[in-house]
Amino acid sequence: MLIQGCDFVRTVAGRPTAAKVEEIRQQQMRLEEARHQARLDSMKRVQQAMADSLAALEAYLLDSLSQRHGTILNPSKMGGLYTSKLEAKYCIVVGAFRNRAFAERKLKACNQEGYTATMVHFRNGLMAVTVCPSNSLDQTVKTVKQLRGKGVCPPDSWILVNE
Repeated sequence: MLIQGCDFVRTVAGRPTAAKVEEIRQQQMRLEEARHQARLDSMKRVQQAMADSLAALEAYLLDSLSQRHGTILNPSKMGGLYTSKLEAKYCIVVGAFRNRAFAERKLKACNQEGYTATMVHFRNGLMAVTVCPSNSLDQTVKTVKQLRGKGVCPPDSWILVNE
């Protein structure tokens, strides 16, 4: 009896041949690639949903500020300004403090970063450090987006509407 090769022995033993083993391996690789692509697609959908949600939130905030003429963030809601009226309608509050030393430290840090910072005193005792005064709400919102993530402007900064 002549032995013709490994595939012959595998066939006689009822085992898959080398070609069949390779076909199974390729099929498993395609399945794994499809699973991986499905995970990537799912992640892309989640990222897009998050981006859409953030865009909708920004649009809502802009609309609500425009429709209510800034009353949400108006100083009168915080007891009014103790200092004289500010020169710009909008400014970005990068910190609000009850401790004057902390407020002055934030003011100094903003000035060192190259921003013109101002300290605003409220009648309720808060001292807010503001930067980037502007009369344009759109410009102020764009500036907030640019400044967030930088050392001076924390993620919880807000826009003060001076009316």
